[in-house]
Amino acid sequence: MHSRREFLKRASAAGVGALTVSAITPSLSPLAAGESRSVVIGSGNGLAAVAKAMEMIRDGADALDAVVAGVNIVEDDPNDMTVGYGGFPNEDGVVELDAAVMHGPTHRAGAVASLRNIKNPSKVAKVVMERSDHVLLVGEGALRFARVHGFKEEDLLTDKARAEWLKWKENLSTHDDWLPAHTPETKDIGSVYEAYVRSTGTIHCSARDLKGNISCVTTTSGLAYKIPGRVGDSPIIGAGLYCDNEVGSAGSTGRGEANLVNCSSVMIVEFMRQGKTPEQACLDACKRIVDHNVMRRLKKDDGRPDFNVSFYAMNKRGELGSAALYSGAMFTFHDGATAQRKECAYLFKR
Repeated sequence: MHSRREFLKRASAAGVGALTVSAITPSLSPLAAGESRSVVIGSGNGLAAVAKAMEMIRDGADALDAVVAGVNIVEDDPNDMTVGYGGFPNEDGVVELDAAVMHGPTHRAGAVASLRNIKNPSKVAKVVMERSDHVLLVGEGALRFARVHGFKEEDLLTDKARAEWLKWKENLSTHDDWLPAHTPETKDIGSVYEAYVRSTGTIHCSARDLKGNISCVTTTSGLAYKIPGRVGDSPIIGAGLYCDNEVGSAGSTGRGEANLVNCSSVMIVEFMRQGKTPEQACLDACKRIVDHNVMRRLKKDDGRPDFNVSFYAMNKRGELGSAALYSGAMFTFHDGATAQRKECAYLFKR
């Protein structure tokens, strides 16, 4: 295991720059040699999800059933505008959802992308895994598959999400005919888009059940106001999530394109296979993204990324870790005692 000094030295050599010492936090509740436990980890919006998953695991549920039931709570919640029902729409005002699941014991996976009118894409992804010979279904094919298996269609665009979409559309440009509410005295119309931040929210959840098996799920409505058909990392096995039942599990939220070109989740699992702690593995994946981020339009004036990415990982023993590019990102977990939310480790302090 690398010491803190060695880690800082390696980070500097990798071109990441000076790390804040507080970015490297001790592992949560370290386990004794040979010890293991049932545990759940999730993204910052997953407090209810990890609690539900642990409740089911205690009752003997398979880890995949537990994490899918957990994220269904968030998919059903119209107040979380980054997942499922009420999620941010694409640029045409249509909600398109992505999700993927991976089952450790069988090393099987299922995923859907650009799925419309079905509010629980994680459930559909699980059925793709269980009832087809495929891993990923997209668009109309995914919707037809969902219909055949009894999923009900509904309008996923809530009044709240519609209002946010219209606000974005009306303020996007001064060179179109969409106008925000204004008075006769208003001069500059449709030129304040800079005030709006495009959400990249998602929910990830991984768990280790009573049998020691590991599974994971990631589900999202994707980048707000995206080009129709855009697919990020969430439904892509190896990018938005990955698990190996003999090693551990990992998942991500944040800028999906950065994860896609780095296959970050499978990288984290492989780092853990090499003996790194979950947190170290997540931090090293963050460093890889920084090193590969060469596009000037994706950099701040100081050369650092102008986006954030967060990772969540657990190893076979049930040890947890999380890291992000920037401070302030949160993760949730249930260690068998209580559901908690903590700040992720990070490379750069905001």
